[in-house]
Amino acid sequence: MGESLVVVAIIAAIIIVLLIKTAIIVPQRSEFIVERVGKYSQTLSAGFHILIPFLDKVAYRRSLKEQVVDIPSQDCITTDNVSVSVDGLLYLQVMDSKRSAYGIDDYHFAASQLAQTSLRSVIGKIELDRTFEERERLNQQVVAAIDEAAQNWGIKVLRYEIKDITPPKSVMEAMEKQMKAEREKRATIATSEGDRQSRINRAEGLKREAIAVSEGEKQKRINEAEGYAREIELIAEATAEGIRKIAETLTLDGGETAANLRVAEKYIGEFGKLAKETNTMIIPANLGDVAGMVATAMSVLGQGKQGEKPRQL
Repeated sequence: MGESLVVVAIIAAIIIVLLIKTAIIVPQRSEFIVERVGKYSQTLSAGFHILIPFLDKVAYRRSLKEQVVDIPSQDCITTDNVSVSVDGLLYLQVMDSKRSAYGIDDYHFAASQLAQTSLRSVIGKIELDRTFEERERLNQQVVAAIDEAAQNWGIKVLRYEIKDITPPKSVMEAMEKQMKAEREKRATIATSEGDRQSRINRAEGLKREAIAVSEGEKQKRINEAEGYAREIELIAEATAEGIRKIAETLTLDGGETAANLRVAEKYIGEFGKLAKETNTMIIPANLGDVAGMVATAMSVLGQGKQGEKPRQL
């Protein structure tokens, strides 16, 4: 009885070990390549699978996720014979597990080496300055070169990214000097442009100011001329009105006598002013003949009255 229990236990242990060895659980986004007696048998997708003991074996395990391959730094020579150190990252994905297992021994290593050779070839066709400006085009050319070869490996190259481009120290110093000179040049140009614009603005301001001043002066002179013209007109009208009233007054009773008195007063007053303003005095030959002077003036007025045309009633 005891021996039978031991045999049963051994058989059970063997069965458990066989189940553990033959039961396979494939994770999500993964595929396992199964070989039967050393020959490809099947590709297991995600899920639970049972293999034939002693005959089936999982030979390769492939992840269908996007994978990142670090491309080590390498020296490349540009078309202008400058050596630069370039490194990058390669992104790829397994599209066919069977071909990735049997099409090439190590697709990671193969893709890395192909990326390096492709990058050296691409950089060798451009100048140093353009390597910094055309990273995107370099990346696309490397991806196109690798993807063409990787189709036989069941691999899809998604993209390639250049991490860093490091030229020699001497070239870096020269580039820094060039960049410094370029910045100084731009600063000088910006300063001169600012000064030019400032001068233009000041000239424009002075021009507008001169125009405004001239317009104001013009308007001032027009206003003054109009004022002078109006003044002359008013004076002429007042003078004419005064003469008219004098003429009307002379026709009245006692008008001529009043005029004689006014002329005499003016005559005496003017000679009085001459005595005050200067030491030299002009004295008429007959100082007492004031009446004769008044008579002469009134005779002139009389002639003016006789020359007037009679008014029509």
